[in-house]
Amino acid sequence: MGSVRPPAQDWAARAAPSLEDFETMADVAFRRLPQRFRRACDGLVIRIEDFPDEDVVEEMQASSEFELLGLFRGQGLAQSEGVHSGQFPNMVYLYRRPILDVWAEGEETLGDLIRNVLIHEIGHHFGLSDADMERIEREAE
Repeated sequence: MGSVRPPAQDWAARAAPSLEDFETMADVAFRRLPQRFRRACDGLVIRIEDFPDEDVVEEMQASSEFELLGLFRGQGLAQSEGVHSGQFPNMVYLYRRPILDVWAEGEETLGDLIRNVLIHEIGHHFGLSDADMERIEREAE
């Protein structure tokens, strides 16, 4: 009878990545984006939360809080007429628990998934097409 190989990593001793871990991964992913793309994100705020709030779930007509991986809030550059006094900054939200759920069901690494969601949500800021976002994802690999 052959021996059973031990797992490559000791998952029994690992905890799920925290909000702070996600923030670090999002920061690393952002720094790996093409420089021209990052420069155009000046003033964009990236927030990590466990879930979207109930108002967002309702507004986006999602069937559950697990349906949304991220969200862009603000005025996209394509629609922008400049910053107005009292205007909130453009924000990208990444939702930790739904991202972990998708990661657990797929074959993509967690870092790649976070990068892809980040690019997609920032892409809304720029008004980019899906093809443009796919190109940026390839450049960031």
